Amino acid sequence: MARKNLINAARVLGALSLAAALAAPASAEMSAEELAKLAQNPVGNLISLPFQNNTNFNVGPRDGTQNILNIQPVIPIEVNSEWNVITRTIMPVISQPAFVPGGNRTNGIGDIQFTAFLSPAVPKGAIWGAGAIVQMPTNSNDALGNDRWGLGPSFVLLNLKKGDPWVYGFLVNNIWSVGSGSDASYNNFLLQPFLNYNFAGGFYLTSAPIVTADWKADSSQRWTVPLGGGVGKIFHFGKLPVNTQLSAYYNVAHPDNAANWQLRLQVQLMFPK
Repeated sequence: MARKNLINAARVLGALSLAAALAAPASAEMSAEELAKLAQNPVGNLISLPFQNNTNFNVGPRDGTQNILNIQPVIPIEVNSEWNVITRTIMPVISQPAFVPGGNRTNGIGDIQFTAFLSPAVPKGAIWGAGAIVQMPTNSNDALGNDRWGLGPSFVLLNLKKGDPWVYGFLVNNIWSVGSGSDASYNNFLLQPFLNYNFAGGFYLTSAPIVTADWKADSSQRWTVPLGGGVGKIFHFGKLPVNTQLSAYYNVAHPDNAANWQLRLQVQLMFPK
């Protein structure tokens, strides 16, 4: 069960806070409010490097604290004037509490996930991206992942309009294990709805809960459903825009021994063209 919870936590992906930008190239002259809205779009023609730290409280039978730092580079690839491929990689660095008395904390790398979205270069109406996600068995310790590869579809849809302070939408994927391995097979679902309200000056309110389901688990142990939100702000280090975000989520439903609270802190370096 701990391994399944780790896999779901590492996917937290999720989602939005890994963001990139609008489908159109960004300009270094953009306002802080415009940059904040760009940072809330998970598909776009902008290189970014988010560091997302998730601290999970009351994990395991001894109510320990788990920490997962997701290093999430986002790199766009221009296919032609009409289409872009937006790639993102999630590398989780995990610190896992001991689950038995006298046990030691486990530290290391979890399973890396790679997603590639095909997205219109100049979207008309809603912004969307569709593609595939791959999970790689890169964990440095058996307690931090699964030794099977995984593959599945991923899709994102959002509304982002000039002059509108609201940015909202959702990201969804499902990963099935493929091939053989000593670990159990898996079938994991993720849905991340997101809602942001932007103010002048690059300050914004945000809610981006990560809903997950382990389809292999019993129905009473299947779902993790968080509620919560937080705040974000665009800063500049010289000419480099940096998106910062702090939020908290309470899991109204979760498997036994999974966290009931999560504190999420993100620092995202943005590299406009």
